[in-house]
Amino acid sequence: MSGLELALSGFGLMLLGIFLRVPIAIAMGLTGFFGIWYVLGTPASPMAQMKSLTYETFSNQSLSIIPLFLLMGQFATKTGMSAALFNAANDWLGHRKGGIAMASVGACAGFGAVCGSSLATASTMGQVALPEMRKRGYSDSLSTGVLAAGGTLGILIPPSIILVIYAIMAEQNIVKMFMAALVPGLLAAIGYILTVAIYVRLRPDAATTAPRKPYAARFKTLARTWPVIAIFVLTMGGIVGDWNWVKDGTQALFTPNEAAAFGAVATALYGLANRSLTWALFLEAIIETAKATAMIFFILLGAEIFKGFLALTRAPDMLADWVATQGFAPIMVLAVMLLCYLIFGCVMDSLSMILLTIPIFLPIIEVLDFGMSAEMTLIWFGILALIVVEVGLITPPVGMNLFIINGVARDIPISATYRGVAPFVLSDLIRVVILVAFPPLTLWLVAMMV
Repeated sequence: MSGLELALSGFGLMLLGIFLRVPIAIAMGLTGFFGIWYVLGTPASPMAQMKSLTYETFSNQSLSIIPLFLLMGQFATKTGMSAALFNAANDWLGHRKGGIAMASVGACAGFGAVCGSSLATASTMGQVALPEMRKRGYSDSLSTGVLAAGGTLGILIPPSIILVIYAIMAEQNIVKMFMAALVPGLLAAIGYILTVAIYVRLRPDAATTAPRKPYAARFKTLARTWPVIAIFVLTMGGIVGDWNWVKDGTQALFTPNEAAAFGAVATALYGLANRSLTWALFLEAIIETAKATAMIFFILLGAEIFKGFLALTRAPDMLADWVATQGFAPIMVLAVMLLCYLIFGCVMDSLSMILLTIPIFLPIIEVLDFGMSAEMTLIWFGILALIVVEVGLITPPVGMNLFIINGVARDIPISATYRGVAPFVLSDLIRVVILVAFPPLTLWLVAMMV
């Protein structure tokens, strides 16, 4: 059996295990373990690798950013930031047709900037915004669809856990990945707001208007969002700026790890200041962060074992060489990869998709000529992959955000959520086409940094 055939067989067996509800970390780890055993002919070889691979994987200092940003998101969820953001957005937009749904998108974007998790954004904003929309007579489809779509902004607008993992796997600068994601994230929010505006014009009975608030009241609620704005500006500004302090005559930067630590502490201090973060909630945030971190790290270890198996088969390199010799148009190869993400998104979660496909897709992307440097190509591809993974979160039948919102609104049929989210999926696909056609939209902030 050739290396490529062996890799394809292993990949198929691993997918079968995932479809049979074997945890993704165990499916990848076992496939990689037995694959290495088969290639090298002895169980001693994968066992010998395991004793060093675990340390090498988890001693990567960049991984410490994951629990810190997760903790920041937990604190943001439990300290009432979501309510302040929604109230401010609602006061400014609620008087428009579909304005509360638009306000939900804006609040999701703001909350995603301090949360970094799609599921947490969808769940938290669903609890805040859904009762208000239902009280105002919004249709079930629009109410749940816009919240499911808005939740995806949590993994696109930096900081983003998925972006951190991609940057580590692709050996790219985390700061540059964050900067590249900012404009596509804002485009996503604008696209969702425009989608709501079109939706309520085509279906006027789907939404109502709220009373117009005076400007004094609008600025008052807007002022209450200053902690969110301050934390985001200081965290991201500390990463990309060189203004934060001077030491030994040279200006130092926030590293991403330091920025994540600052964000977590600042969010906790906000909760203590407004008395929303009790000791019980603090302990709950720590425990939830530990659980999420353990899950992510376990999946990362399984992915590393599987990647070692793929490296022994040389299947990614052979596939990249084959693509290069066939003379396929680079844009066509990219389109096939993005289509694979859309298909996988119907049955898999976002983290699993990234960890499964990046070791296979990256060698192919590296041999294709998109008219830009290798670094810019990998950054651009990472953002495109993240956006399509984001679409998978709201694509039936297994879009995770759909089930999160359905759990918040148990009396609304999941079929209504499916109908409501369809226009937002279309908005996402249009945005993907625009970003593929115009790479500078993604890369101009990175180019300014360089």
